[in-house]
Amino acid sequence: MRRLPPLTAIEAFVQVARLGSVKAAAESLALSSPALSRRVQALERFVGQPLFERRHQAVHLNGDGERLLAEIAPSLDALTLAMERATGSGELMRLRLGVPPLFASQRLIPNLAKLRALHPSLHIDIDTGAHVFARLDEGLDAAIAIAPEVDASLYSRRIDSNRVIAIGARALQDTPGGFTHPSQLAQATVFVHRDMPDTFDHWREAVGLPDLQPAAVDHFDSGPLILDAAAQGLGVALMLESHLKEARDPRLVQLFDIVVESPYSYWFACRRSALRRRPVKIFHDWLFENVAPTTREV
Repeated sequence: MRRLPPLTAIEAFVQVARLGSVKAAAESLALSSPALSRRVQALERFVGQPLFERRHQAVHLNGDGERLLAEIAPSLDALTLAMERATGSGELMRLRLGVPPLFASQRLIPNLAKLRALHPSLHIDIDTGAHVFARLDEGLDAAIAIAPEVDASLYSRRIDSNRVIAIGARALQDTPGGFTHPSQLAQATVFVHRDMPDTFDHWREAVGLPDLQPAAVDHFDSGPLILDAAAQGLGVALMLESHLKEARDPRLVQLFDIVVESPYSYWFACRRSALRRRPVKIFHDWLFENVAPTTREV
């Protein structure tokens, strides 16, 4: 029987394929990018053909790579789970995760059953408090937050990019004299999330109304409360397009046919050393394979 390639080379290949980035895969395995690249190249030499298309900094599976990933990834996952069961001795793994309430309710909780099925010993303590990045390793193992960027001293990866829209009660659009132009926000209260303080300023600049002054600007520290207040007709929320889509609230609509690229994104972050901890690594890999969009960052 032909000898198998090193397991470390297989693990490196699967991680790069799943994350779509040599840098992200290297950090998740606590390796340097050159060390990880050498492991992938060793596997390519073993199979006798390239497995990725390399363009500038981007890497994409080619046809041979896609076939190999489909055949070996389930086996690697099964081996990982078997080793967890063999070495876990019935002990629980626990992850202390900081996450915004809206992301938790819309995107995390609905998918947690899938994570539990894959890793039944992993349990997550969810913290929806503020200043999550500052509390890493001081009560939190990892965090998800909405921000324009993350301190370079942390390991971070963008979960998505998004667009800002005006969200209001359906009645604001459907009734005679309803809101049809952004200038009508001069008659309304605008809701802004405290984690995205520049959203309204950025939006009105982008729509060509830099001097637009609403009746008032109210700040919330809770995404669910902003959406509920907007649904009640109390004001217009400047939030992300995904917030409206994931809310699935028939009371809410997008006002105006205008979308603006947001300076804010959802990010995953942790201390670089935390990626060596099994609960953090398991959650990180699962998040970007199952919850984040299919578009990968390099």
